[in-house]
Amino acid sequence: MELVIQTLADEAAFIHACIDKEPWALKKIYEDHYGVMHPTCLRYANNQEDALDILHDGFIKVFKNVDKYQVGTSLNAWIKRIMVNTAIDYYRKETRRRTTDLDTVCTLFCDEPDILSNMTAGELLDALQKLSPAYRSVFNLYIIEGYSHKELADILEITESTSRSNLVKARNKLKEILANTMSIKSIENRF
Repeated sequence: MELVIQTLADEAAFIHACIDKEPWALKKIYEDHYGVMHPTCLRYANNQEDALDILHDGFIKVFKNVDKYQVGTSLNAWIKRIMVNTAIDYYRKETRRRTTDLDTVCTLFCDEPDILSNMTAGELLDALQKLSPAYRSVFNLYIIEGYSHKELADILEITESTSRSNLVKARNKLKEILANTMSIKSIENRF
């Protein structure tokens, strides 16, 4: 019990130093969480530069709002939520959403063999970045972050059917991108 109380006191002192904008404390948050948050931002971005913009904007929000963090909860989870919300804000700012009839999208569905087992994480990330911002955002938020279509509709200011439609399109486009990547890879392996 004494250890938990000591840890909470240490965390409270650290957060207080962050609230006071102590350079060493802000630097520690940045250095400790940069490596974990960068891939999260990269999943939502068009490219490395956009990911860094999202990441840095996210850290600015973390520093401005650190007084809202509740000591004893997960600092990492709190920062990740800010990064995801920053990525959503980026999506809203950079894209214009289109809606498509769900019946049209359903005709695009196809079954393909599993090609993911031969892909590296880098190749998968590259494929995700080739999706349009609308498709990438819905895919990330639904598949990776676990949001429901109702939550996505509220977050992205779209209808639930548009969320479902964009997810189907994202999956199909991702299958196409990955299939093309695997075809190119197999050709390269022949030489």
